[in-house]
Amino acid sequence: MIADYGLFLAKGLTGVILLLILVGGIAGISRRDRDDNERLRIKKRNDHYQKMEKTLGSALKPPRSWRERLARMRASTPSATDDPERPNVFVLRFEGDIRANRVESLREEVTAVLTQARPGIDRVVLLLNSPGGLVPGYGLAASQLARLREAGIELIVCVDRVAASGGYLMAAVANRIVATPFAIVGSIGVVAQIPNVNRLLKRHDVDVELLTAGEYKRTLTVLGKNTEEGRRKFQEDLEATHQLFKLFLHRYRPGLDLERVATGEYWHGEQALPLGLVDEINTSDDLLLTLSKHANLFEIDYYRKQRMGKRLTLGLQSFFDRALHSNRST
Repeated sequence: MIADYGLFLAKGLTGVILLLILVGGIAGISRRDRDDNERLRIKKRNDHYQKMEKTLGSALKPPRSWRERLARMRASTPSATDDPERPNVFVLRFEGDIRANRVESLREEVTAVLTQARPGIDRVVLLLNSPGGLVPGYGLAASQLARLREAGIELIVCVDRVAASGGYLMAAVANRIVATPFAIVGSIGVVAQIPNVNRLLKRHDVDVELLTAGEYKRTLTVLGKNTEEGRRKFQEDLEATHQLFKLFLHRYRPGLDLERVATGEYWHGEQALPLGLVDEINTSDDLLLTLSKHANLFEIDYYRKQRMGKRLTLGLQSFFDRALHSNRST
């Protein structure tokens, strides 16, 4: 009996110890996850171009005498990319979605650049791809880029595919906009749409009570009956947002004919050039390759990993925002 009890106690203690080890391991992993959740990643793009050049050069197999001459030159001359006086070009990327979620990383990247960038010497190149989205998110993204301009750091925005609506709001902050011939730019306007199922509910004898404090707390609604007064107020709000959009563009690109381009239309790069919406027709690849000849290129990425639960929550939040609220989009 006593032996059996001792054996039971030993088994119990073993189980408790194993449980503590498991909990400790999970806690350790969780701590490591938190540590790894956010980090700033830097990649020197000059190394990428030099590696490509060497690989292709090796494949072409130049005459031995040329290889020897090149080796002697490299042995006697330090690499140009090791020169601390060379300008630095900080390369950022922005892939836009409807909520401009990438803005959380962009704000950290801009802050990091501002700690090191030298006004009048260093530059920032933003590789931008966005069809636009919700006004607050893209307004914040544009404001982050404006920090660079205000600090005296030259900003170049490259549009290989799309910078429309809120995406163009961001691009307009740049000192120079470079676009490919068929890139889509413009769409300077504001749009909002909201479904209304009030008549469907009425047919099934479902009443909806909507109570507000404040005359215009809710102008249009999904479930209740919309009024002409509510529609008028909603349209006024859209027009006011559009006016802010145009004022912002005028601040950074005063040469734009806003009566001509702020109509909600979009243009391809070649069409946008004479309108002043872009400044140069080129690809980001050519621009960066050219810059790498006389500058150090550093690609910066602030990495923030979201846990599965948070990604699910954000996805549901985005769905209900679009379905139930009158969010204005640029």
